[in-house]
Amino acid sequence: MASINLTDDDEGKRVVNSEGSKIGKVMKVKGGRAHVNPDPSITDQIRSTLGWDDDDEDSYVLETDRIKKVTDKEIRLKE
Repeated sequence: MASINLTDDDEGKRVVNSEGSKIGKVMKVKGGRAHVNPDPSITDQIRSTLGWDDDDEDSYVLETDRIKKVTDKEIRLKE
């Protein structure tokens, strides 16, 4: 499987779960990792699954091993 390489071009993209529901937006890419501002509607269970436990954070790091694919408009997560 090819590794995911995120760049500044991925900033502003939607982050969606495996079913296409929006969970956040990429605010910046630093060191090849996306920093995501979560959608207020995502549940605590989804936050926990992604390792995003602290509700006081403005953005969270999305590890590339959780990403299934990157398109022109979105980053889709694995199941």
